[in-house]
Amino acid sequence: MSDIPRSPNVFHPRKPSAVGSRNSLAQEGRSQKDEYKQVIAEEVENILKDIQVKLPNEVLEQLDVMGGLKEKLYNYYNQNYQNMFNRYIVTSEDEMVKKVRNFIDKEESKALARYSPKEIAEMLDQIGGADKFNTGEIEKSMVNMYGHLQGHIQRGMNDLENDTNALLRQKADVGAFIRGENAYSIVKCAFKDNLHKPKNVSDVKLSVNILDSELISPIFQYQVTVEFLIKDQISKTITTLIEQEVERYQDELVDEGKDELTDSEMIFEKIKRVPNYTDDDAEDESSKRYTFMAKELVEKIEGLRAEIDPKEFDPLNIRENIKKIIDAENIRNRGFNTAINSLTSILDTSKMGYQYIENLKNARELIVREYEDTDVKNLPDERYQMRLKYYDQEQLLKERDAYDKQMEAFKNEITHAWDVVRALYDSNKSGMRVNDFDDVAKRMRGRVRRAKQESGEPLYEEIEKTWNEILRIKAEETDVERLNNTYLHEKALLKKMLNRSQETVATVYGHLNPKERVEVDKRIDFLRREFEEFDYLINPYHIQPGLILDVDITSIKRKKFTLSGMANVLNEFLHGVSKGFQDAAFATFKRRRSTVREDLNQSFMTTVDDDITAQVPEAQHFESATDDEESSDAGVKGKADVTPSRRRRKSSDDLQEL
Repeated sequence: MSDIPRSPNVFHPRKPSAVGSRNSLAQEGRSQKDEYKQVIAEEVENILKDIQVKLPNEVLEQLDVMGGLKEKLYNYYNQNYQNMFNRYIVTSEDEMVKKVRNFIDKEESKALARYSPKEIAEMLDQIGGADKFNTGEIEKSMVNMYGHLQGHIQRGMNDLENDTNALLRQKADVGAFIRGENAYSIVKCAFKDNLHKPKNVSDVKLSVNILDSELISPIFQYQVTVEFLIKDQISKTITTLIEQEVERYQDELVDEGKDELTDSEMIFEKIKRVPNYTDDDAEDESSKRYTFMAKELVEKIEGLRAEIDPKEFDPLNIRENIKKIIDAENIRNRGFNTAINSLTSILDTSKMGYQYIENLKNARELIVREYEDTDVKNLPDERYQMRLKYYDQEQLLKERDAYDKQMEAFKNEITHAWDVVRALYDSNKSGMRVNDFDDVAKRMRGRVRRAKQESGEPLYEEIEKTWNEILRIKAEETDVERLNNTYLHEKALLKKMLNRSQETVATVYGHLNPKERVEVDKRIDFLRREFEEFDYLINPYHIQPGLILDVDITSIKRKKFTLSGMANVLNEFLHGVSKGFQDAAFATFKRRRSTVREDLNQSFMTTVDDDITAQVPEAQHFESATDDEESSDAGVKGKADVTPSRRRRKSSDDLQEL
């Protein structure tokens, strides 16, 4: 197809396939001139015969005075035929060739990309059939080879991209660790100096939350019942059928020239159709909720979990066979196993080896450590450990209860240490000199009381104290804060209380180190260390049901080898497991006619006294479509309705699709 001129950039009366040309390459060597001469000659003969039959002889003699009638008809017909019909045909053929050309190029490129000619494959198939000379396995091997090659190339490009960005931006923070398109999944990321080597080594804590709705392959707990799995599949099928029905309704509106449904209208149209497929009546066997699976079968599998007691197992029972069908689909384990395979394969190919792995399959938890030893003193400065766990809503509620209790325990212990330090400070005061503002206030208390009595103002001791002089007053909590406890104010308060306690101890003893001071300092250091580790953990109030990836990395500040390698692993893992964040408004957005111009509604308007009548608002889409049809067809007689019944289509066609 390379020799075809790239029309319509060419305009010429004689060039083949040019715009306005008399000649076309699509005719493939046919004599166009002879063809239209034959057509014109036949038409002239037909017209001449009609004239000779219908006109008298004296009129025919007058017409032939200044030349032959046949020549006149031939010239006139030839000129109009050539100028109008022939050029129209040539231009149409050229447009057809132009549109087909790209399709042919694509098909030719597909044929060239094959590893064997099409004729050989057909010959082998005709000789041996489908079971012999089968190229399916070879094709799979080729696809796998190219897939692995593409994966290695992509991984190398990711490494190069991350290293280049790190060099250009000089990033040593979260921005260099997680790419922008995956930043939304981060629950917590904290960089801090290593406790044993703060100058040269840094510790990084990263927590990523992949929600259930974002998982490519859904994850279920091992203990989930067969009944729940089946109902979940039925629910997804119902949602799909409703979406297909609304799309058909949308197409009908467009075909009728009406405005398309807005996003809000689309939601309500889907909600209106839910009762067509399901019902809340769980006792009636004829309820729509049992359209996809009979009530008798649902009752058979009620409470059936992943395992059946061997004493009760019977291969001929209904529930055992239903469970066997569900287990064969591997719905229960598919999602979590896919996530594990993805993570471990990425670690292997990214040169991030690991010496310890523990797969708690029934608990839906995976623990991976680069080194088996857990003693920090024996481990190198470049290391990592990962924890992958799936949480449902019930597990998160238990985790939140435990977090609340631990927070309350730290509050009690730190407050107790604060009280002990304050009592120690008061007991070591000298009664003969002023040590702090409280001593001055005690000496001046009498004068302040007399001044307040004269002015009538309340005494300081009588005023309710609302500020603890450590942090500002916390705003009263609403239901949002009570249901999602961040504990940011409480954590900051307890940390400052520990700092103040240590400062108070230093003030009391100065350079002396008696036994009392040593024990108090040890207690404060212990509480500070434990509370920082607790604060380093993920707050379960910030997690939503889904997959949690918790990574702890220790890396040398100047080297950052583990940081760079783990950044590539995490980004590739998120790309392979998560669909990513999707804004429904942007995902379903398309330009509507009503948002472009009002004159593109494709509807006729009637005018009364030169005033244009008001258009039908979009809200009328919520009304029944049958009302519009009845009102528009009321004055039409003899009209045949060939549209299939929408009610019948809902009840039968959609179920047959399932």
